[in-house]
Amino acid sequence: MLIRVSYGTAIAMGLIKARMLARPTTAYLMTHYDGRCRNNCAFCPQARESRADLSRLSRVTWPAFEVERVVEKLPDGNFARICLQTVDHPGLVDDVLELLGLFRPLGLPISVSITPVDREILEEFKALGVDYIGVGLDVASERLYPEIKDSLYSWDDMWGFTEDIIEVFGDGKAFVHLIIGLGETDREAVETIAKAYSMGAQVSLFAFTPIRGTHLGTAQPPSLERYRKIQLANYLLEEGIIGLDDLEFDVNGSLISFGISKEELAEIVPPDVFATHGCPGCNRPYYNERPKKEPYNFPLRPEKEYVKRVLDSIL
Repeated sequence: MLIRVSYGTAIAMGLIKARMLARPTTAYLMTHYDGRCRNNCAFCPQARESRADLSRLSRVTWPAFEVERVVEKLPDGNFARICLQTVDHPGLVDDVLELLGLFRPLGLPISVSITPVDREILEEFKALGVDYIGVGLDVASERLYPEIKDSLYSWDDMWGFTEDIIEVFGDGKAFVHLIIGLGETDREAVETIAKAYSMGAQVSLFAFTPIRGTHLGTAQPPSLERYRKIQLANYLLEEGIIGLDDLEFDVNGSLISFGISKEELAEIVPPDVFATHGCPGCNRPYYNERPKKEPYNFPLRPEKEYVKRVLDSIL
């Protein structure tokens, strides 16, 4: 049985000899399938109609290895957890259950990002060491969801799956993944973020990354300033510092005020707001960005003065 390993994870484990700019603190793995995903997300290299390299997910390369070798080498990476990404295909659940059985003796907590499965399957995942589930809603706009996702699963299906995860695993154990920069307005993005928190889910933000060979391969990623606004709104909503009604938008749905002064924000906002926000132990280095550019999500906590620089640029 083969499994895909993110390039940085493979380096950390000693499967590949190369330099790392930032060491992954989670082992990022992906199910291996010879064909393409059954879904047709316009941004994804794995999509049904994509012409992109199948070894890609976002901008990261995921080489394939024998799973026995990966399990043997995983302890060498000193990881805090395993994160298993999945490609939707016939037999996926059986593949995931087999992999979880192989991972379990390692004693690491496990996250699984997967398309909707029955509640009974979630219970099986939990029994095999899974403690967080990633929900690939991806599109933060109900208006754009059918156009961009072209998925077997509707907007309502994804929220229903989120509810099932929370019922099986508890509050805070469902991570709703949202990709900023797919055409959604700021208002749509923060309304979706607020909906997730109101249900007891968490939110993990990604920046849209154009990949050659996908339907959106020639589109533009979001500006760093816009992404920082959404990160800041996400933090303030998650912590209950503000409510949705405190945010102010212009006629185009662009976020123009957080309802709090810049000076107060500088006092209360920690710099890790702009770092990767995911399951415990997740830092996801350079998933959305090129190493020579300022990252959308820092793999390590930036310095405190970075908050002031961000606030000066967006307010």
